[in-house]
Amino acid sequence: FKMFDVGGARSERKKWIHCFEGVTAIIFCVELSGYDLKLYEDNQTSRMAESLRLFDSICNNNWFINTSLILFLNKKDLLAEKIKRIPLTVCFPEYKGQNTYEEAAVYIQRQFEDLNRNKETKEIYSHFTCATDTSNIQFVFDAVTDVIIQNNLKYIGLC
Repeated sequence: FKMFDVGGARSERKKWIHCFEGVTAIIFCVELSGYDLKLYEDNQTSRMAESLRLFDSICNNNWFINTSLILFLNKKDLLAEKIKRIPLTVCFPEYKGQNTYEEAAVYIQRQFEDLNRNKETKEIYSHFTCATDTSNIQFVFDAVTDVIIQNNLKYIGLC
C-alpha cells in the first residue's frame, strides 16, 4: 500500500487531485467532533461544511469514477462527549434528531453518503473510528484491506 496525506489548505488542493488518477481507493477522514469548529483560513466556514464540500468534489470527480471511497468518521469518542454540550444544529440547523451520539453520528454519515451522485456504480464504505482505540483501528484496517483486495481482483478480472 502507498498512502499519502493530502490534507491542508484550500489553495493546495487543485495541485494534487489530478495526481491520483487510477488509484484503487481513497480514504477520506472526517473529524466528527469538529462540527462546531471553524476553518483556520476562514473563521466563517465550519470545518464540517468544508469537509462535506471536499468530499463532494472527490466523490463525484471524473478522476475517481472507478475508485472505491472509504469514509473514516473519526473521533467518535469526542463526538459522544461533545454532543451532550453542543447541539448538532450549530452546524446543521435542519437537524431534528436527538443530541445523542448514535443519532448525530448516523446523521453526519448520511450527509456525506448522500453527496454520492453515482450510487449505482460507486459504493462508499463508511467506518466510525477512534484513532486511539487499537482494536477499532485494526478492525477498520482489515475491512479496508478487504475492499482494496476485492477491487484489485475485479480490476484484473478475477472477481
